[in-house]
Amino acid sequence: MRLFSGKVPALAHDLVVALTGEGSIEVKAEEIHEVELDVESVLKEYIRAEREITDRARDVIATQKRDYTELKKIKAQIARERGFQIDEDAIEYLTTQLIEALIHSRHVEEVFGMDNELTVLITPVLRKHLAADEELDNEVRRRIKNLQEGTSAWDVQYGKIKEELQRTRKLGI
Repeated sequence: MRLFSGKVPALAHDLVVALTGEGSIEVKAEEIHEVELDVESVLKEYIRAEREITDRARDVIATQKRDYTELKKIKAQIARERGFQIDEDAIEYLTTQLIEALIHSRHVEEVFGMDNELTVLITPVLRKHLAADEELDNEVRRRIKNLQEGTSAWDVQYGKIKEELQRTRKLGI
């Protein structure tokens, strides 16, 4: 599952709407935007950390002269070492991080829901948004299947095609 930075504001908004709508968190009307920014910061930090792990995995491949087909395995190993979760475990990790952020946010008046109740509300919203991102990712990968993942040519083409698809589908970058 991939989270794209262009989707972060919409995802943060949907999460806050879901949580306030169910009465799981109490937020003053004038503080809603600030809570959305708190949620965005968690999501952006996840994207930054995942990118850092990917870069580190590429460095390992380059310095150890390993095959780029090992990128996913090396990335998973680095993530495990850092206590970070990627791919299918990303939703669980993000949910935990989001709950912590809401509990400690000075913009949230009160958190009424228990962790498991908040998880039940957060998970479907994350899945919905990440599924759309995953569809985009799969389409891009399908279009560049002739290139080897992890190479600079693959990265350049991935970026170009993703940007083109986002523009044509009006997804925001």
